[in-house]
Parts: sequence; structure tokens; C-alpha cells
Amino acid sequence: MHEVRVYDSSGALKKIISEKALKARADRQILFPGGYAKGRKKTKPRPILSKKSNQAQSA
Repeated sequence: MHEVRVYDSSGALKKIISEKALKARADRQILFPGGYAKGRKKTKPRPILSKKSNQAQSA
């Protein structure tokens, strides 16, 4: 594993993450993977069709 250099949108160096910090993060991620899981996007609720409209469509 190599150090990681983080740049901002203008191309200036913001920070350098050391190998030691990356290894510690990887160890924490193995022990507690839920803390690093990304949330899922909320989906739009599907409209509930009434039984009358379903019967009308099938007839």
C-alpha cells in the first residue's frame, strides 16, 4: 500500500494520507464494516393501484 495524495478542484495538494493511516483504516473496516457502508438512495414509492382499477384493466 502506498501513501495517497489528495488534491482539491484547483489542483493544489490538500493532504497526504500515510501508509500507516491507511493500514489502520483497513483494520477498522474489517472489524466494523457497517461504519463504512454507503447508504442506499431512497426510491420513490410506487403508486398502489386499487382492486377496481386492476379489474377494469383486465376486462
